[in-house]
Amino acid sequence: MVTGSPAVRGSAAVDGGPRGPLIWALGLAGCVAAASSFVYALESEVVSGELGEPFVVAFLVNWNTAAYVLCGLLAWSRRPESRFGLLLVAAGFANFLSTLSWTTSSVLYTFGQALDFLPPILFLHVFLAFPTGRLETRLERGIVVTGYTAAISLELLRMGVGGFGPRNLLEVAPSAEIGLWALRAQLLVVGGLCLAGVGMLAVKRRRRGPSLRRTHALLVDAFALGLVMIAVLFFVIAFGGPAVLHIRWATLATIGLAPLAFIVALLHERFARSSLGGLFVDLHADPEPFELRDALARALRDPSLTLAYWLPDFHSYVDLDGRKTELPVESGRGITLIDRNGARVAALGHDAALEDEPELLEAVTAAAGIALENARLHAELRARLEELRGSRLRLIAAGQSERQRLERNLHDGAQQRLIALSLELSILEQELDHDPALARRLALARGEIASSLEELREVSRGLHPAVVSGHGLEVALEQLAARAAVPVRLLVTVGERLPETLEVAAYYLVSESLANVGKYAGATSASVEVVRRTDDVLVEIVDDGVGGADESRGSGLRGLADRVEALGGKLRVWSPSGGGTRVRAEIPCVP
Repeated sequence: MVTGSPAVRGSAAVDGGPRGPLIWALGLAGCVAAASSFVYALESEVVSGELGEPFVVAFLVNWNTAAYVLCGLLAWSRRPESRFGLLLVAAGFANFLSTLSWTTSSVLYTFGQALDFLPPILFLHVFLAFPTGRLETRLERGIVVTGYTAAISLELLRMGVGGFGPRNLLEVAPSAEIGLWALRAQLLVVGGLCLAGVGMLAVKRRRRGPSLRRTHALLVDAFALGLVMIAVLFFVIAFGGPAVLHIRWATLATIGLAPLAFIVALLHERFARSSLGGLFVDLHADPEPFELRDALARALRDPSLTLAYWLPDFHSYVDLDGRKTELPVESGRGITLIDRNGARVAALGHDAALEDEPELLEAVTAAAGIALENARLHAELRARLEELRGSRLRLIAAGQSERQRLERNLHDGAQQRLIALSLELSILEQELDHDPALARRLALARGEIASSLEELREVSRGLHPAVVSGHGLEVALEQLAARAAVPVRLLVTVGERLPETLEVAAYYLVSESLANVGKYAGATSASVEVVRRTDDVLVEIVDDGVGGADESRGSGLRGLADRVEALGGKLRVWSPSGGGTRVRAEIPCVP
């Protein structure tokens, strides 16, 4: 089941759309308008004298009027909430109204001539507003408003200064010079705006990149070609270039390609239903969760498709790896929410053009319902693992911070007081050197204080290795190797400082391993290797002892394994009886 709203869609039924009688009435009106244009062209001396062969002009204008009206009605009926279909209808009827200048009636002639430059601007408006029917940017709106202003105001100025014959009812003060200036300005402004529109279409296509569906790429190309031809025609007329007649015919034919491209897109969408068969084959093979997105992208013919899974316990969407993600909000992207058994499962982020195919969306998402539910469970598991890993990291960080605080308190408190006491006893011993018995007792007390200080230092190092924070991992490991119970060959190749959590983990791993070597291994030597690789740090400790170490027994190695795994690493132990022990950790290195 698919649910949604106009911004976040999913339902195939849309209330408030155009009713059948209205569609049929407008379609009939468009056909009548096209037939009327055809008759006007055949009968008009203007067409024969200025535009050339009446039949060619009649056919091209007739096609443009009927095609835009009928295709616009089809688009409007399929997607009533979009203005694109209405704009197509308006462009078709505007094209017809401009042909009223071919009639013998003065009133109709004047009205049609006043709208002579309106169709090119409406075409520009249609092309820039694809596919939503709305102009998205301030620049686009500025281009279209400027075009309407220039098309109407300059045409009325031209008609006011005459030059159109006796049927022009708006002639006020004849001036051929002003009329020629206004015509040239009109041609250059509208032509320039059409080229600006081509630039805007190119920017849109580049911004969308590979996500632009092929059928809609064809439409955008047809729109851009039509605007280029309008600009070429107007520039040629403005500067008196050759072959104006044939360029005019080519321009009319090119503008008529847009409805053809629209029909091709619709046919392609119909044939695309066969892609459901391929989806069923993919689903029958029980695809892995990471393969599901590709299967849906092929079925919907949208390489930009994204999947987000809804986790109610987290109150958020996540990707397949369990990481929090946001639904797409940028222009040209649509969202389809997917429910199963009354509960939200996932959301599809897709090309906004797919909203013209709600039946296909609903069929694809319904077919993939079980697979989507399984993928959602997979994503939920990964999210919980991520949450657990984050909790472990926070616990380790909190523990490390507390250990650091205790180490600092011991160093600055108890150790300093013991050192001060030892100094006081030394002074007292010097003053009482005439009493040998008391001096021996003072020396014994100083020895106990020295032992206590050494034990406190050992405890401090166990709480938090301050030498790691202060001097780095390599220096800290050199101290460990120097104090080890057996000779240690040390190799440290890490370059610059690593993250402190990683350095502390590596230090504890080496410290615990060398302590075990001294206590249990019966070894004669050991080696420690710490190497920074491309994506991780390798820590390996090897001894030649009796072996038999078991990671599952005791808390030492198990605690180290928890620390390493909390950082996303792996800890492995090989310890065959009589074959020594090898402890190896691989910890991801995040700069």
